[in-house]
Amino acid sequence: MQNKKKLSLYIPQPEQRPGDIPDFSKIVIPPPGNVPRPDSAVAAHDIRDIAFKLIRVLDNDGKAVGPWNPRLDPETLKRGLRLMMLTRAYDDRMYRAQRQGKTSFYMKCTGEEAVSIAPALALDPGDMCFPSYRQQGLLLTRGYPMVDMMCQVYSNVRDPLKGRQLPIMYSSKAHGFFTISGNLGTQFSQAVGWAMASAYKGDDRIAATWIGEGTTAEGDFHQGLNFASVYRAPVILNVVNNQWAISSFQGIAGGEQATFAARGIGYGVPGLRVDGNDFLAVFAVTQWAAERARNNLGATLIEHYTYRAEGHSTSDDPSRYRPMDEAKNWPLGDPIVRLKTHLIAIGAWSEAEHEKQQKDVIEDVRAANKEAESYGTLGTNPPSVKTMFEDVYKEMPWHLRRQRQELGV
Repeated sequence: MQNKKKLSLYIPQPEQRPGDIPDFSKIVIPPPGNVPRPDSAVAAHDIRDIAFKLIRVLDNDGKAVGPWNPRLDPETLKRGLRLMMLTRAYDDRMYRAQRQGKTSFYMKCTGEEAVSIAPALALDPGDMCFPSYRQQGLLLTRGYPMVDMMCQVYSNVRDPLKGRQLPIMYSSKAHGFFTISGNLGTQFSQAVGWAMASAYKGDDRIAATWIGEGTTAEGDFHQGLNFASVYRAPVILNVVNNQWAISSFQGIAGGEQATFAARGIGYGVPGLRVDGNDFLAVFAVTQWAAERARNNLGATLIEHYTYRAEGHSTSDDPSRYRPMDEAKNWPLGDPIVRLKTHLIAIGAWSEAEHEKQQKDVIEDVRAANKEAESYGTLGTNPPSVKTMFEDVYKEMPWHLRRQRQELGV
């Protein structure tokens, strides 16, 4: 008999654990401006190598360089900066509310604000968004009232979803924001289906969707990619690689084997990998993908390379699985600081203006929160019991009418 080598199973492990010194030295950060920008009509197989690179625009001095520079005017940049600051202030306020027992649950997007706000500015208002739970910036950018967002977080009498959803699972058809689902990955298939329907009807609206890198291990991700490829659906498929799922690092989802952008290659879908903390780069790749979709050239898969600076949610303690100071050492920095630096570099902003705007957005959030709390917080003034019978049928059937009458509501 032959002496055969015993098999062994490889279990991916993160580089650092709690107590270790954060070390990102193995991450290769290429200089900005070194990735070519192909025509949006390019064949997917001709740009396979871009899926393994990193599209960047802003350098360390805040200058915009290279072919992906979208050359945005200062007013658009300042609007993007304010929206990112507003989103962070909103997150901070709602996080404190959860710790005070005023709501049951919350999830922050700290460090990932550019991933939602830059695309929201690059897309048309009529385009449909199928988000995950860290894209609250989409709603704020599209003008959804912050008070309504807070009322939904508080599950009070003014909750637009009448207490039927988790606090952070917003929904607004009027603002092109599809209902967030706790079953991760569903939005990929839904976005592709919506985009296919839009194309089938001869509409001019496209779809965009967001999931985390961990969700790429779900079947919905591959099903969505397959349909998007076969039918050339006008959809932008965003994967937010923030390095961590709730407690497992991105290697568990296959991040050690290849980039997540490269997963589009096997489906014939262009894959772009972008610095997710570079507002200009995120805007540029979204603009490129949208142009491709509107010209009936099909879908684009975008990997946003970023970092989850906070816990997965208020139910999570990241200090149990990663070093405490890891977020501060992330080599791609903070999207707000980087855009601020760029605006100062071009002479369109100042530290004094930034400080004033910081105070202004905090005051805006404080005022909205005061109004939202006036309608109640968790358990103090919930939606009426009678609302449980509503919004299911166009015309309420007799047996539901009877049940409601029996409740006396």
